[in-house]
Amino acid sequence: MALGIESIGAYVGRAFLDVRGMFEARGLDMSRFANLMMERRSVNLPCEDPVTNAVNAAKPVLDALDPAERERIEILVVGTESGLDFGKPISTYIHHHLGLSPNCRSFEVKHACYGGTAALQTAAGMVSAIPVPGVKALAIATDAASATEKASYWEPSEGAGAVAMLVSDQAKVLELDPGASGYHTFEVMDTLRPRHDHDVVDPDLSLLAYMRCIEESFAAYQRRVAGADIVDTFAYLALHTPFAGMVKGAHRMLLRKQKRLGPREIEADFTTRVIPSLNYGMRVGNTFSAALYLALCSLTDHGDFTEPRRVGLFSYGSGCASEFYSGVVPAGARPAIDIEAALADRREIGVDDLDMITDLSADRIFGVRDAVFDTKPYGDLFEDRFEDRGLLVLDRIAGFHREYRWS
Repeated sequence: MALGIESIGAYVGRAFLDVRGMFEARGLDMSRFANLMMERRSVNLPCEDPVTNAVNAAKPVLDALDPAERERIEILVVGTESGLDFGKPISTYIHHHLGLSPNCRSFEVKHACYGGTAALQTAAGMVSAIPVPGVKALAIATDAASATEKASYWEPSEGAGAVAMLVSDQAKVLELDPGASGYHTFEVMDTLRPRHDHDVVDPDLSLLAYMRCIEESFAAYQRRVAGADIVDTFAYLALHTPFAGMVKGAHRMLLRKQKRLGPREIEADFTTRVIPSLNYGMRVGNTFSAALYLALCSLTDHGDFTEPRRVGLFSYGSGCASEFYSGVVPAGARPAIDIEAALADRREIGVDDLDMITDLSADRIFGVRDAVFDTKPYGDLFEDRFEDRGLLVLDRIAGFHREYRWS
């Protein structure tokens, strides 16, 4: 039994913003641009939300299955910090629009950006506990950013998208190392959503919490896995990626403390073992619960997997929770879609477009009773990148119930 991720798919949005142009338009300090290591950021339209992101990520994964294989999906776990109701999970909408079997457990889990890992590990644990051959689970990490303070240094890193993972005993993308996990958690107010319409971010505190957690969770991993070494044990590393510069700083800190390496050796290691996982994140931005798993997609597409290779993965969620775990990526592993082509197919927008889209997106958030999502204000973009593409979009909210349609 090779328990883990059988197939993986990602949705990376249909519009993007140039991050350098955003720095210039917002009057941000360009001396900080290079440290961000961001090129572009995906943007959701007002007719997109965490449900549409999830469904559009998962559909290519499911479309590749035959009807008998789809029927074996008995578990749907959605990791999100963008829930749309205090009681009703968004998994119910996702289950419906994906056409999954009614013989299915369905629920969502939350712990900021750690939610995607919580979903994956929960799905894997449930699959391993069911004594029925061939059972599968669908774990989806999906979010949609709420309004971010304009001209903040957090704004350029915000992204859009989701990652869907089919979990089974046929791990063709990532075979989890049984029991090889280290955890660390403590209470901290680094980033939060105290209201449905507002994100609060303390960038410095969040950076410190992230650094503490990667160090402590890897130490816990070493206590669990005898002889584990941050360099020698893993062919590659994939870390939670709010922005690539944060990953670079965490990698540098770990190798200084763990291996006493100098700047030149650390830079070479970063280029070889980490950069392949950052390619997509630098062009999509922070996808919150999906960020680590977009990094995994990037790694499988840009790393050398002509033979199986062990990967170390680090997940962090503000507030906070963290986990360092590992698995083996089999030879030839690839995502279910061509992500490079999806990135190239996005349409560029400007900062004025972003501000308009952000204002119009207020109606898609938690707590709205009634709304109609008219695409006319951005009709040219919608027709160009959504119409006749078979993507799920939010059409209206009626009595709090969300109604979706296929473009």
